[in-house]
Amino acid sequence: MNKIFYTALIGIGIANAAAYKIPEQSLDGMALSAAHVAHSTGADSAYYNPANMAFLDDESSYIEGGLSMVYLPSIDFDGEQYISVRGYIPADAESEKEWAVIPFGHFVSKAMGDWRVGVSITSPAGLTKRWESAVQKGFAEKFYLMSMEINPSVSYKISDTLAVAAGLRAVYSEGEVRSDGSDMGLPFKREMKGNVVTGGYNLALSWKAMPDLEFGATFRSKVDLKEKGEANLYIGNAGRHYSASVTVPMPASLDIAVAKTFNNRLTIEALYERTYWSSYRRLDFEYNKDIQDMLVAIFDKPIDKYWKDSNTWRLGVTYLYSDRLTLMAGYAYDESPIPTKTLGYELPDSDANIFSAGFRYKQDEHLSWGVAVLYDHKDSRSIKKMENEAGIAGRFDKGGAILVSSGFEYKF
Repeated sequence: MNKIFYTALIGIGIANAAAYKIPEQSLDGMALSAAHVAHSTGADSAYYNPANMAFLDDESSYIEGGLSMVYLPSIDFDGEQYISVRGYIPADAESEKEWAVIPFGHFVSKAMGDWRVGVSITSPAGLTKRWESAVQKGFAEKFYLMSMEINPSVSYKISDTLAVAAGLRAVYSEGEVRSDGSDMGLPFKREMKGNVVTGGYNLALSWKAMPDLEFGATFRSKVDLKEKGEANLYIGNAGRHYSASVTVPMPASLDIAVAKTFNNRLTIEALYERTYWSSYRRLDFEYNKDIQDMLVAIFDKPIDKYWKDSNTWRLGVTYLYSDRLTLMAGYAYDESPIPTKTLGYELPDSDANIFSAGFRYKQDEHLSWGVAVLYDHKDSRSIKKMENEAGIAGRFDKGGAILVSSGFEYKF
């Protein structure tokens, strides 16, 4: 079930960043490495900072749509795995390569006095990780998470320089988790699938301190996911079916940004993001009946997470090359929230350097389109013996992600 799976992986509720957030949810957002909160000037302001909707052309509506192609290279692991009945055993392996397609869409209405309405459809969180190697299959043969969020919002213009906004978040997710220890001589297997609908809220502020100096801030709430679903647990070929539940938090996040424009052509935005992952402390599954005694220690023991709040620093540059062509580039440094002691094969995350670039071309006064590319480079991560509660000892390397987005915006 997804719910179980969803929680087994997560604790989020946001939007490629630390863990499994996906903050790049528009053409400009991708090109700027999501440094797009203070100076968002189109339909995607409905997502990145809905308070900025108040400063768009009063007589126009805006719509944006597009697709992001995601490629996840293999993660290499060179090391050993501790198994209680066998001690440390060799565990060198390479995860499977993954592909995914993520759609996005944004809409902003015409002004209604000082009020404005917008809505975004995004995929703020996602993960897919598969291992076919014997040892890793015993922990994470497949971990998959898909999410879709509908986020309506309303902005209010307090003055010509100050606006606020608020919105609601309705999130649907589905996922799957599998593990199978039979290839390393352990006859234990699990299969879980499911889905969940949950919600939260977001708040935003935009201040045009000067014509060429802008400030923006957004906050997304924590949401506790009270998941219920189905699980099949096996000893050898003998399996049992259970109803199962687990509670996992989707952490709150805060973005604070400033943008400066030079000569009406060059805009530089700096953004600080804080994600409150520390709300994810333990993962504890509950079943509707007692599970097999041999499976209690494997599938019914609370799992420590103790993730930590993480920081992300983003920098975006926008340059109006001509009346038709806009060039963009971005960089971000993204901290991983996962401590060494609770790192697992399902999400062997590490700190990352993110680089991006793209363009937008104005076809006419109504239509613009463009392409953006982003490269997420993950640092290698080493774990010494006895440092990891799951018994992992070795080095994770490579991985990361490559994303390519194409999209259009129509103003009418």
